[in-house]
Amino acid sequence: MDIPMLDLKAQYASIKKEIDKKVLEVLSTQHFILGTEVKSLEEDIAAYSGVRFAVGVSSGSDALIISLMALGIGHGDAVITTPFTFFATAGAIARLGAQTVFCDIDPNTYNIDPSSLKEALLKLRKQRRLGSLKAILPVHLYGQVADMDPITKLAGEHGLRIVEDAAQAIGSEYPGPRGVRRAGSIGTLGTLSFYPSKNLGGYGDGGMVLTSSIRLAERLRMLRVHGGIGKYYYKFLGGNFRLDALQAAILRVKFGHLDEWQRKRRDRAAYYDREFAASGLTGARLVQTPAAVYKDSAARNFHTYHQYVIRTKDRDKLQAHLKLKGVGTSVFYPLSLHQQECFSYLGYRRGDFPVSEKAAKEVLALPIYPELTAEQQDYIVESIQGYYG
Repeated sequence: MDIPMLDLKAQYASIKKEIDKKVLEVLSTQHFILGTEVKSLEEDIAAYSGVRFAVGVSSGSDALIISLMALGIGHGDAVITTPFTFFATAGAIARLGAQTVFCDIDPNTYNIDPSSLKEALLKLRKQRRLGSLKAILPVHLYGQVADMDPITKLAGEHGLRIVEDAAQAIGSEYPGPRGVRRAGSIGTLGTLSFYPSKNLGGYGDGGMVLTSSIRLAERLRMLRVHGGIGKYYYKFLGGNFRLDALQAAILRVKFGHLDEWQRKRRDRAAYYDREFAASGLTGARLVQTPAAVYKDSAARNFHTYHQYVIRTKDRDKLQAHLKLKGVGTSVFYPLSLHQQECFSYLGYRRGDFPVSEKAAKEVLALPIYPELTAEQQDYIVESIQGYYG
C-alpha cells in the first residue's frame, strides 16, 4: 500500500468544481493584487478567529516579519521564543536585527513551557538584559495552542507584547480564564500561514496577521505595501508583503470546508489513538501518541491535528521501515534551532534545552488528513507493530 504523508490531489478532487469556477472568475476580472477577494477573506478569517482585524500577507514567514516590524522591533531589541519550531519563527527575529532568546518546551505539548519561560526571564534580569526584551513569540505547534494564561501573565508583569505563531493552528481553541479563545486572538498579534500543506492552504504562499488593535491593523496595511499611504507616498520602510487575489479566492472556497476538515482530522486522530492502544504499542511504551491537553475542556476544537506526531526512541529506523512499507512520514523537527549553524552566533550549546533536543530525536509525524481512510490507518499501525515485532 502506498500512503503519502499528505494527499492534496484527493482534496482538490473533492472541491474541483468550486475551485475551478472561482479561479476562472478571478481570471475574468484580471485583478490579481489585493482587492475584494482579499478583503472578503480577511473579514471571514477575522470573524472566525475572534479578532477585529485580519491583514492578508504574502506568507506565514512574512506574517511574522511584518508583525515584529509593526511593533517596532529591530536592532538592540530581543524576542523570546521556542527552539523547537520551523526556522521562520526565529528567522523573522534575526532578519530584523533583533536578538533571539530561546527557552525550553513542555515535553507533552512541544509548546513553550511557561516555567522555562519564567526561568529565562529571571536569567535575563540577572544579566541586566531584560530591558532589551520586547516580546514573547509562542508557537502553537502541530495545531494545539500553547498554555497562554501563564504566558500572558508573565508578559503583563514585564510589559511585553505577545506575537502568536499560529501557522499550524487556525481555529484551534484555548480554554482560558476569559473563556474559550482561538489561536491568534490571545496576544497582541497572531500570525497564520496558508502554505499548501496547512489545514487551510492555498495553491502557493500566503499568510495573515490577526489583531484587535486598529492602530496596528492600519500600520500592517501600510507596511505590506512598502510602507505606503497612497500611490508613491510612503510613511514607513515596509516591504512587498501582499496577498494575491487568486490565493485569497482559492482560500475562500476552502474556508467553507474548514470546520468539516478539522472535525475529520480530530476523528482520524482519535482513531489512531484507539488503534495504538489496542495494538499494545502505547501500553508497552514503544509509541507515545499526541497529548490533547484541552480535550476534556470547553474547547470543542481542542486540537487541529495539523500533524499527528508520535514519539519513539527508535525513530530513524522506524521511519526507514515505514518508507519500505510505502508509508510517508516526516520529522518536525530533526534539529533544534539553537543547534542550527545559522544561529551559532547566539552562543547556545548542546544540552541548553534538553527537552527540545530529546524531542528532536524522537518525534515522527504520521499521515493525517480528511481523506485518509480507516484501512490506511490500520495499515500504518500494523506496519509500526510489525517493526516492533
